[in-house]
Amino acid sequence: MSTHPLEYAGDMSPEKAWETLKTDPKAMLIDVRTPEEWSWVGVPDLSKLGREVFFVPWQLYPQMHENPDFVAQIMEAAKPDPDSAILLICRSGVRSAYGADVLCAEGFKHCYNVAYGFEGDKGPTGHRGTINGWKVSGMAWRQG
Repeated sequence: MSTHPLEYAGDMSPEKAWETLKTDPKAMLIDVRTPEEWSWVGVPDLSKLGREVFFVPWQLYPQMHENPDFVAQIMEAAKPDPDSAILLICRSGVRSAYGADVLCAEGFKHCYNVAYGFEGDKGPTGHRGTINGWKVSGMAWRQG
């Protein structure tokens, strides 16, 4: 992980992310979790918006090393415009913040971290998916 302060466009609530994807045709959502998480936990569903989610892991399971081809895979899968809003989401908002930082360093100006991620922070019982995040906020999702 990076040792410098993160420099990306900022954090965006799940609700604001949905609204951005709804109103900005060039905006895109990239899920940076692992394929295992997409399968086992579920994925954001943008079908109501007529949009697709792009899937590019920030880390590679099971070692959880940074994906050395992260930027290249995003370029290939999503073909982002450097001036478009790029929204990144992970489990809790940590990996996606690092991914947004890397993309900004590559010249993309509007990279946002979806705050709290897909599952959110751990609740009082130590489980995610109970207090905040994409799913708890009522944003559309489906089982992977």
